[in-house]
Amino acid sequence: MSALAKKQESTAARLEGLALPKGGAWATEAREAALGRLQTMGLPQRRDEYWKYTRPDTLTQENAPEASLFVSDETPLFDELDRLKIVFVDGVFDAGQSDDFAGENLTIERLSDVAEADIHWARDLYGVLEANGQTPVERPLAAMNTAFATDGVVIHVTGPVERPVSLIYRHENTTSDAILHHVIKLDAGASFTLLENGPAAARFNKSMEVDVADGAAFHHVRAQGRDHERRAVTHIFARLGTESVFKSFTLTVNGRLTRNEAVIELTGDDAVAHIAGAAMGDGDFLHDDTVFVTHDAVNCESRQVFKKVLRNGATGVFQGKILVKKDAQKTDGYQISQSLMLDDDSQFLAKPELEIYADDVACSHGSTSGAIDEDALFYLRARGVPRDIATDLLVLSFVAEAVEEIEHESLRDAINTRLEGWLERRRG
Repeated sequence: MSALAKKQESTAARLEGLALPKGGAWATEAREAALGRLQTMGLPQRRDEYWKYTRPDTLTQENAPEASLFVSDETPLFDELDRLKIVFVDGVFDAGQSDDFAGENLTIERLSDVAEADIHWARDLYGVLEANGQTPVERPLAAMNTAFATDGVVIHVTGPVERPVSLIYRHENTTSDAILHHVIKLDAGASFTLLENGPAAARFNKSMEVDVADGAAFHHVRAQGRDHERRAVTHIFARLGTESVFKSFTLTVNGRLTRNEAVIELTGDDAVAHIAGAAMGDGDFLHDDTVFVTHDAVNCESRQVFKKVLRNGATGVFQGKILVKKDAQKTDGYQISQSLMLDDDSQFLAKPELEIYADDVACSHGSTSGAIDEDALFYLRARGVPRDIATDLLVLSFVAEAVEEIEHESLRDAINTRLEGWLERRRG
């Protein structure tokens, strides 16, 4: 039996008993198309090129592995910020804990409601960016998400929005298996900030499609929850218009298996796309960032900045690619992935790529792994700083380049405070 036949057989077994959610004509058509893509590709296997560093078994098996709940007296992230809160518990919208869906220049609806409508603007985006993102690299878990997601938010931004929208994911069932799909559309000249935090479920499959029109700006800050036994696969598909801005930062602390994929397409001249992340792993921890940025317009800028701090056998993975098409002259593409190893048992696996067909570009990539700088550590200790505190200061300095990608100072401060708390707990 061929490898493809084996994949399709295991996919059929996984899908047995699953039914597509009911909805209006456009939603049904999009879900059926996604299911067709999934059945053709098959669910990922370890032998697939973009899964060779990360075992997908627990993301594709029939039932979610059990994940014990994490109890903490720590103040929830972003709690001190003025924000519009939307809460999901194990992938199910909780109206009682959420704020009213109301805001200036902002319309928010639930996917479950929108999908029932015969006509809605979301039909031009739902599953569309995901389908485009399947080439040249297949992303079957994203197709599965489009096919079977029953809920999420659909957000239309028509102008500047000052107050961030905060998606809060709570985990209360040790075997929950959540699938959420968000669709976000920014009209020309609009600006919007989206926050996400929380562990979400024992196993979490989330996709987000973001359409950023000409002159619009989308800012995204995400913190993935501290439940150590959770597993998650997430996808962001973004399309950028002329002079638009897309900036996304993700903090990951703990989690047995996390794979974050981002597929960004710059289709308008002078667009800017920055995607960054910081991961802190201890013990049985695997964190995978897989990024694909396509430059398909003139004078665009992209940055990929990823830092991972690993110890006690933790594993970090980075797969990042910049594709510059023939007419994308004056492209500025930058990619850096680095790991800081706090012991000899951890590992960092990196696959940086550039594929360039234009001749007037400035593109670079780099990837390094290393230990704590002993000279810097000696310098701090010689000035009376205890070794463990000095190590933490150097760790914070190491991840600072990624955190600085967050444009809003209050959000940067919140992330830095959370990082300091993680290090302090490990020190204790």
